[in-house]
Amino acid sequence: MANALFSPFTIKGLQLKNRVVMAPMCQYSVSAMDGHPNDWHYVHYVSRAVGGVGLIIMEMTDVEPDGRITNYDLGLWSDEQIPDFARIIKSVHQHGAKIGIQLAHAGRKAEDAEIPVAPSAIRFEGSRYKNPRELTEDEVKEMVGLYASAARRAVEAGVDVIEIHGAHGYLIHQFHSPLTNHRTDEYGERLEKFGVEIIQAIKKEIPADMPLIFRISAVEYADGGYEIDHAIKLCLAYKQAGVDLFHVSSGGEGKPGVRMPGNHPGYQVPFASAIRKEVNIPVIAVGMLEDPVLAESVIANEDADLIAIARGLLRDPYWTINASRQLGREELDVPKQYIRAY
Repeated sequence: MANALFSPFTIKGLQLKNRVVMAPMCQYSVSAMDGHPNDWHYVHYVSRAVGGVGLIIMEMTDVEPDGRITNYDLGLWSDEQIPDFARIIKSVHQHGAKIGIQLAHAGRKAEDAEIPVAPSAIRFEGSRYKNPRELTEDEVKEMVGLYASAARRAVEAGVDVIEIHGAHGYLIHQFHSPLTNHRTDEYGERLEKFGVEIIQAIKKEIPADMPLIFRISAVEYADGGYEIDHAIKLCLAYKQAGVDLFHVSSGGEGKPGVRMPGNHPGYQVPFASAIRKEVNIPVIAVGMLEDPVLAESVIANEDADLIAIARGLLRDPYWTINASRQLGREELDVPKQYIRAY
């Protein structure tokens, strides 16, 4: 009988009932374009808590209005947004799950910003992207403060964990990639500096026992882009700065529409495993892992500590319960209202 995927996991003050994570996935569903989560987000996240997920990571939530991919994205740039997040977080807790928020800035990928910003004035390919403006050194330092303020608000809303989005070609990724950071100041000389400063600033805003997650693209799939060795060096620096857990994805700076190589179930697991081994830190593996047998094997083989499910949880809010049943577990974590179905 399989038990690895449904064994508890503890890191610092965070205790999870199983190893299943709901990966952050943008819903582009903010109704008033004001960054506030609404009833769609409430039902979306709470239903996955009812469905048995151990940890939910809310979608990319931006630290300023012009940091959004689109104006329909979530934000935490104002204290006025806190109560709407708190409503969701409180209900998720009532159904036995833990929850975090992914803090981010889209940088040059901010489609609705009048003038996007970036580490260097290099436009991302694709018709919907604009020419970005290079941030001044003072503006970079101010940006660090925006992340810290958003983290404070997330803590006030009641989160159990915070994830920093340093993957998929967004602002932090743009800074730590040689492909997109051509600066000649200290933020160009040390590609990890921006990310390190954000980590350190957020650590000052969160409780000492709250773990900090960092999502990273292990490879870029782009001409001149970095490979896993560069990602490992970044992870070592970020771990030293205070990251407790890496969420290992890939891609983000390749040309739009180009299919990533090796795009098959489990294709990103070797990246997570390499970072886990070389950095000596817990990791979340993600990417086409919705086959319960595959997810179980990744944990059992100690390639990762947690499994993030994305599209599988869009298709089935009760993926976790159904995976438990498929793996032959006798004790299913089923809400009493649904027991008759199992």
